[in-house]
Amino acid sequence: MTALDVRTITGTTAPARNPWRWVVFAVVFAANLMDLFDATIVNVAGPSIHDNLGGGASTVQWLSAGYTLAFAVLLIAGARLGDILGRRRLFLVGSAGFTIFSAACALSPDITVLIAFRALQGAFGALMIPQGFGLMREALDDREFSKATGMFGPAMGLPMLAAPILAGALVDANLWGTGWRLVFLINVPIGMVSFALALKSLPRGASHSGMKLDVVGVWLIGLALVAIIYPLIQGQPDGWPAWTFILLGAGLVLLFAFLTWEKRRTSDALIEPSLLRNRNYLSGIAVALALFGAFSGLLLCVSLYGQLGEGWSPIHAGLTLTPMVVGMIVGMVGGTVAVARLGRRVLHLGLLVIAAGAATLALTLTGAQTASSWDLLPGLFLIGAGAGASIGQLFQFILSSVTMREVGSASGVLEATQQLSTSLGVAILGTIFLSGIGHHLPTRAMEITTWACLVPLAIAFALVFRLPMHARPEQTA
Repeated sequence: MTALDVRTITGTTAPARNPWRWVVFAVVFAANLMDLFDATIVNVAGPSIHDNLGGGASTVQWLSAGYTLAFAVLLIAGARLGDILGRRRLFLVGSAGFTIFSAACALSPDITVLIAFRALQGAFGALMIPQGFGLMREALDDREFSKATGMFGPAMGLPMLAAPILAGALVDANLWGTGWRLVFLINVPIGMVSFALALKSLPRGASHSGMKLDVVGVWLIGLALVAIIYPLIQGQPDGWPAWTFILLGAGLVLLFAFLTWEKRRTSDALIEPSLLRNRNYLSGIAVALALFGAFSGLLLCVSLYGQLGEGWSPIHAGLTLTPMVVGMIVGMVGGTVAVARLGRRVLHLGLLVIAAGAATLALTLTGAQTASSWDLLPGLFLIGAGAGASIGQLFQFILSSVTMREVGSASGVLEATQQLSTSLGVAILGTIFLSGIGHHLPTRAMEITTWACLVPLAIAFALVFRLPMHARPEQTA
């Protein structure tokens, strides 16, 4: 799980010990594993899907953005529905739906159906993922909970490293003539086993039927995000007609209306109104939006560059991303060691390392007719190391100014921001790259895209100054 630094959630005691409590941990881990696979594998499999099913120039972007956009739109509502209907029930519904639509994606007859199924996958993921840490909190005592959550980051490191390589290997293997379809089928056995174990192990926590879902808020934020993301992806292949700018403007108006609506809610708000007055928290959300957008968009474009520009096979493209993921693991370890002494300076250092990696990558491509995986290695490793150091520590800084009453809503918004920023990064940087590759050499298109990602990184760097110096001053002093 990437967005919630659960170490900030302390002071409560779990109920009677659940004999299946470590199975609960395994089930929650499996849910996050499926989400990680689906958020990563399409970056590598996308060009093969496009070759097989066709579609327009923006097809590969929609394969990723359709999933993350639906996830982001419904994530906050999913967290609230878990409080209303019960976390166990929502997790089971989400897990079953996610598994079913993973299989449906593999069976898709055309690109439009596949994108629709990807969005439904994301929607059910938004019901499943927010319940995870709450279910672990119910099943484990304080000591076990701290141990379990401390294991999450390292345990997700190997799958993060393996996902792009696995995706490329599965597409290239073309087992039984399945081609790219196997990258979606891989979630089905994981989902089926996880669901069976969840039925047996998940605690039956209380629901709160007196709470209500803010339906108006869900519609406002949903329409706002669709109105912003859709023209950013479709604008370039359609020639940026007037409707794209009208829709973008409408999206911004709807976003403002959503924030105004939430501030005025006295009960059952999707977002705790006090969070919208919290300067540190809002600054942190802006940092996350810029940072994840730059990183996720660049990750997609590197894969597209290899397959569309250099003609690499999917496994070649997946292996090319390995230095970035290895760098992320190194950066996470280093950031964890350094944060107690350096405080938020770790975030600044991480952003500078990402920027240095992006500059190295861009300079490597400058004037080049072609570039190999080995040419890209230094820049990708630095980008990954900086991302690991900054992303690995960012969320505890954001949540340091959040009260216990606000932490559930705050972490849900943070998860949604991560997914939204991925959609924005894919939309904006993907559009820059695909537009450039139509007019320049692939190396030049990738160079322009890499320089462009320095803009959100600079914004994130400036906003970090608005975060507290230490995540938990009373503990790190």
